[in-house]
Amino acid sequence: MPGKVTLIATAAMGLESIVSKEVKALGYEDVEVENGRVIFQADVSAIPRTNLWLRTADRVKLLVGRFKATSFDQLFEETKALPWETFIEEDGEFPVVGKSVKSKLYSVPDCQAIVKKAIVERLKKKHGVASWLKETGSFYRVEVAIHKDEALLTIDTSGSGLHKRGYRVGQGEAPLKETMAAALVQITNWHPDKPFVDPFCGSGTIAIEAALIGQNIAPGFNREFASEGWGFIPQKAWDDAFQEAEDAADYDQPLDITGSDLDPKMIEIARKNAMEAGLGELVSWKQMQMNDLKPKQDGGYIVSNPPYGERIGDREEVEQMYRDLGMIMRDYPSWSVYILTSHEGFEKLYGQSATKKRKLFNGYIKTDYYQYFGKKKKQTAKGF
Repeated sequence: MPGKVTLIATAAMGLESIVSKEVKALGYEDVEVENGRVIFQADVSAIPRTNLWLRTADRVKLLVGRFKATSFDQLFEETKALPWETFIEEDGEFPVVGKSVKSKLYSVPDCQAIVKKAIVERLKKKHGVASWLKETGSFYRVEVAIHKDEALLTIDTSGSGLHKRGYRVGQGEAPLKETMAAALVQITNWHPDKPFVDPFCGSGTIAIEAALIGQNIAPGFNREFASEGWGFIPQKAWDDAFQEAEDAADYDQPLDITGSDLDPKMIEIARKNAMEAGLGELVSWKQMQMNDLKPKQDGGYIVSNPPYGERIGDREEVEQMYRDLGMIMRDYPSWSVYILTSHEGFEKLYGQSATKKRKLFNGYIKTDYYQYFGKKKKQTAKGF
């Protein structure tokens, strides 16, 4: 069994610092942030823990090697020199996928074939296999990623992307990834004792992720991972990680979370998704117009990913919706409002400049996350 391993938590552009914060919160200190990824050293037990707990990372990959590769011979020899037998068992199934950007070795199929051949030779020699490898055992997805002639060889520990929490039984036309929804909540300073509203909830992802965060429920608790069958990770590491997640969950934490939408079909989907996530009736779902939004408490939070108005016929309607939201929230100055949209005129339509803005990519759409911090009520001095 290997001692320390190097892991890479991949991240959507703009979310690297949030993923890094999550990794550190799990107790891993040796953390390095690069574009689209967070690299850290850890014990093997970090594979179960990070897969279970990281809310905003796309995947957790095991780094096997990193080297310069400007020729196919170099790629073959450097790959063959890596300790693949430490991770992949004799009967392990290991397809190789690849990508290449701005590199001399630009033919991805050739790179994949060479890496596969090099790993096969290494494993045959180390496992003492004379003929061929069966590949009938556990699944190890190897990736060769070459960028500016530097090859990065990894094994994917997650399987399905980490955004697939296992609760989404239905979705709308343009669903927000669960990882992005969790990031939108984490960027705010919302606490579970405060009201939380998504007035354009769609299939409910933001409200569901807020509920998971509010009760400290591990996002990966309801799914399986590719690395659960790997021989070099002791079963005890998985058992301990799941037990830790169970012990950490605060199911008694009361929540005031509401998701509303104009479309009754979306509300029904959101309700089913919440039930699948094990949240039961914790989130209130309401079919209503945004104009009927009338918060009854102070100091709440609106976090939403409303329609962007990118389709020509929708633009006027969406712009009016932004105006209406701005008008409504003027009557609730203690509320904080966080809106993700690609509409560059949002602040003007809303009628107020954002306290802060953050550039994020919702899939391939360049968006801004407009943040309006609520005003704290002044404490009145008590008489003598």
